[in-house]
Amino acid sequence: MKATKFLLFSFVSISCFINNNLFAQQSVSLKNCIELALEKNYDIKIIKNQQIIAVNNYSRGNAGMLPTVDLLSQYSGNLDNTNQTAFNGVKTINNGIHNTISNAGLQAGWSVFNGFKAHIRYMQLGELKEIAELKTRISIENVIADLSSEYYFYVQQRRLFKNLQYSVDLSRERVRIEQEHFLLGSGSKVRLLQAQVNLNSDSSRLERQYEVLNASQIRLSELMAINDSANGFIPEDTLIIVNPGLIYDNLLADVNNNNAAILLALKNKVISEQEMRIVRSRVYPYLNLSSGYGFTYNTYQSGTVRNYQTIGMNYGISLGINIFDGRNRSRERRNALIEIENSELEYERIKQENMADLLTLFNAYSNNLRLLGLETQNLAVASENLEIAFEKYRLGALSGFELREVQKDLLEAEERLLSVQFQAKIAEISLLQISGHLIE
Repeated sequence: MKATKFLLFSFVSISCFINNNLFAQQSVSLKNCIELALEKNYDIKIIKNQQIIAVNNYSRGNAGMLPTVDLLSQYSGNLDNTNQTAFNGVKTINNGIHNTISNAGLQAGWSVFNGFKAHIRYMQLGELKEIAELKTRISIENVIADLSSEYYFYVQQRRLFKNLQYSVDLSRERVRIEQEHFLLGSGSKVRLLQAQVNLNSDSSRLERQYEVLNASQIRLSELMAINDSANGFIPEDTLIIVNPGLIYDNLLADVNNNNAAILLALKNKVISEQEMRIVRSRVYPYLNLSSGYGFTYNTYQSGTVRNYQTIGMNYGISLGINIFDGRNRSRERRNALIEIENSELEYERIKQENMADLLTLFNAYSNNLRLLGLETQNLAVASENLEIAFEKYRLGALSGFELREVQKDLLEAEERLLSVQFQAKIAEISLLQISGHLIE
């Protein structure tokens, strides 16, 4: 009996510690969590940096549309020993002859026309910039969806935690009543021990639920890139409110027009078509201009000239066309056609997947909305039933086993309602994401 009392005291102490620890934490809203995640999440930081790179790459110079200017300088020389014999037999020997060449100048080049390749490349860089923006949006949507789901999971688990606390309180009250009956001689030790076993079982489940809350809080901290998970927080929301106003036809139109994955597939399709245009541009002639201005200074230690100096400019124009390139252009054209076909197939696949996901998610959303009313009503009935049953138990008109069944029915009803609310909310979040409205 003493061991049982000690165990009961331990569970009560643990419950009090858990309750005080949870409610001492900082209260935050989902909006606060999302703002912090968008500011500090590592995945978002990385994808935003990649977007900046794509923006930097979107330039006429990178596309090859602007001229280039180089400043060149060079100094070279040679050190020779010469031995010459003339026809008349005269020999001339020179050792250590040091000749030097120095030059410096500006050199400019410009590809005036290369079969529209530079223009197409510039357009392609613009598409790549928009692709980077879409990838950033997808990353942000994924973080918001994951964070929102985890946030409402935490709300659900806290609600379940409170329900388990209530169950522990009921079981503790039942132990108190059985102790009084046992001391007065109207109860039995078996009933008292059974009540204590049920209390210990409920307390153990409450402690395990605290582990679930801790794990969820750590996941939330990870999504928000909070390094110190020990200093946690609690959600400002205590209820999971589901928006019942989503309409399938509106969502269907938004998926076609706003879904980031579908828009990204379309952009990839455009990129493939532009690659084909670049391949075709190689059949056109090319026109290049070049010009320069330089200074050259040479020194000689043999011969009739001691040094030589020039200052001036040069220019040139080249016009050409590729006649034969080893059939590489034909090979590249065939490969480009295959890439276009693959991008079209990928677009159709992603579109079909999203349409299937939309239908599946909306069915889950609609079904959970219908279940929501039923489970809410069922919980009200179970709550009233427990009140009546507990009153009968106090009066001795109901056994402990029957009370325990009524208590389990209430807890199960609460769990089912929380599950329906959570599943409906997850479906709502997914529908907003797939239709492109989650960031809004």
